[in-house]
Amino acid sequence: MTSIPAFGLGTFRLQGQVVIDSVRTGLELGYRTVDTAQIYGNEAEVGEAIAASGVRREDLFLTTKIWVDNYAKDKLVPSLEESLAKLRTDYVDLTLIHWPAPGNGVSIDEFMTALADAKAKGLTRQIGISNFNIELTKQAITAVGKDAIATNQIELSPYLQNRKLVEFLQNEGIHVTSYMTLAYGKVLGDPVIGAIAQRHQATPAQVALAWALQLGYSVIPSSTKRENLASNLLAQTLRLIDEDMAQIAALERNGREVDPAGLAPQWD
Repeated sequence: MTSIPAFGLGTFRLQGQVVIDSVRTGLELGYRTVDTAQIYGNEAEVGEAIAASGVRREDLFLTTKIWVDNYAKDKLVPSLEESLAKLRTDYVDLTLIHWPAPGNGVSIDEFMTALADAKAKGLTRQIGISNFNIELTKQAITAVGKDAIATNQIELSPYLQNRKLVEFLQNEGIHVTSYMTLAYGKVLGDPVIGAIAQRHQATPAQVALAWALQLGYSVIPSSTKRENLASNLLAQTLRLIDEDMAQIAALERNGREVDPAGLAPQWD
């Protein structure tokens, strides 16, 4: 069993009062998992919203991600300590290496070992990776062991199903977390997903999220609207039938949305 919650609140691209409101509303609606990152520039606001919510720290699951500039072993732990100060907490539940950044001069062995050190120091309960392909995941496993890697958080949507990588991760027992599950909203207008949504009296977003959940992935959708935050949560109770899942499987089109030069690996 994975120890990564299945459903969380993403904060990518949300800044200032917008992210404070989104997190506060999400916590009011019952979200207890919040995903942020050093590069999002919103850790302090996320921390502020959590502090104001009155939700107990032990009831929350917080994830942050180490940015490329902080991968060197003398920088990683101090940068995470800075993140904790912004988040107003003594620890996060999960810390990820945000991008493999193969050309940036810090080896996978160095940053994975530093991340394991952060865990040993109690700064993070679990560690993992994000945006790693099969080969680089293998290198991370060599560095710290596969049992130490809680998840690989990757872009996954009905338009980008990443089957080779997913199969590899599942065979290794590494949990899959899907980000960009709605492909920046592109799948919301898809006629196949729309038809499935109508049959279930659901929204297209609920269908896409339910698809990912039924495949065993965790999801972290974001929204700034209360009605969408509330509606997304209901994806957890939507059960798609085999025919629905097969129709969504056929939507694969290698529709990658995020592929930053210098940070991304060679995709599988």
